[in-house]
Amino acid sequence: MGVLNFIINEIFGQGAIFLAIVALIGLILQKKSTSEIVRGTLMTAIGFFVLSQGTGIIVTRAIDGLSGAFNTMMPTASGSPDIDMTVYGTQIGIVMLVAFAFNLFFARFTRWKSIFLTGHMLYWFPYVFIAAGVDAGLTGVKLVVLAAVFTSAYMVISPNLMRPLVKEVTGDDSFTIGHPTTILSVISGYLGKAIGNKSRSTEDLKIPKGLGFLREVSITGSIVICITYVVMYFILLSNKLNPGEVWGYAGGSTGAFTYIFTKSVFFGVGITIMLLGVRMLIAEIVPAFKGIAEKLVPGAIPALDCPVIFNYAPNALIIGFIVAMITSTITIIMTAGMFPTIIIPLTVTCFFEIGTAAIIGNATGGVRGAVVGAALSGIIMIFLVGFGSYFFGNTINNWMLVYGGQDFSFWGILEGLVARLIL
Repeated sequence: MGVLNFIINEIFGQGAIFLAIVALIGLILQKKSTSEIVRGTLMTAIGFFVLSQGTGIIVTRAIDGLSGAFNTMMPTASGSPDIDMTVYGTQIGIVMLVAFAFNLFFARFTRWKSIFLTGHMLYWFPYVFIAAGVDAGLTGVKLVVLAAVFTSAYMVISPNLMRPLVKEVTGDDSFTIGHPTTILSVISGYLGKAIGNKSRSTEDLKIPKGLGFLREVSITGSIVICITYVVMYFILLSNKLNPGEVWGYAGGSTGAFTYIFTKSVFFGVGITIMLLGVRMLIAEIVPAFKGIAEKLVPGAIPALDCPVIFNYAPNALIIGFIVAMITSTITIIMTAGMFPTIIIPLTVTCFFEIGTAAIIGNATGGVRGAVVGAALSGIIMIFLVGFGSYFFGNTINNWMLVYGGQDFSFWGILEGLVARLIL
């Protein structure tokens, strides 16, 4: 049990360590020099940490105020895990290891060659699938086996569905995406092919010379977040709420101006750091992974976190975030009372999952593909969370109201249906 816990918590549960070990193995298999092995291993871990710090700033220091405001107006959601980890932690770990082993075996002996390396998602998918099984009433062996089957299937199917779409974005086939954006990105990508024109990219939008500063995504993102906070400020007032109390600056020496300015600039800081981390991580992990692709799993490519494609179309990322926030909010208003839970705009999903979907939509259908793909994704996200509440209502519904609305909800619903059939 001690070894199992070590592998689960200190290797698979630590993205930087997990990817550093992958890089280490890859570089050793390529018979690189000691200096190159040490450098490549540590730079992979450093790149991951830089990326994670940028992501963390965006989530916890930039858009957290928006989530908090929505939670205050509709106080139901919580991002904290809400199944008893002392009861289910071991099952989640077993599912994680079984699924990863199956992924390696499947990639070694079939034509579907992606290997799921998004460290934190290796944990969160078993968590969601165990919760869906528990919610349906499964226990024991049935619970673990079903969760392992769904996690294994997801790790194989999702990155391979994303592979041709990621190639449209990057122009090469050196990596794919292993992230719960898949259902939204696939819809956005193929919708873009059907209705768009990829020669009219979001990255080629003509901007007047006097507004040239908008070409810098950190500035554009900061301005967008600033406007969003200003709008939210007046929404709070219209709901007879004190923004200072909601956002925690009431009684201090500074007010709304400093709060909104700081949040906006932190968004730009987070974007800048995250994109730097992406460049560092890709520059190290992809060449290092060649050793594994050549020696252990011929032809394999890594499936990585979704920010690895943010550098390819930062304008599409921001456009997708804005469009998704608008369409998802309108959908929430129009579907009020339809589902057994109150839904709030999912700012994290709008940025990461739908931002990725917009980049994919832009690659296949240009500006129209990005906008329509993000708009539709914003609507689908709300329905997935709403219907998902029937399958997570007794376990992780509050967690899904913050982090669901994409593959977590879609695949969790599928597993919940199967679980009820075999109960």
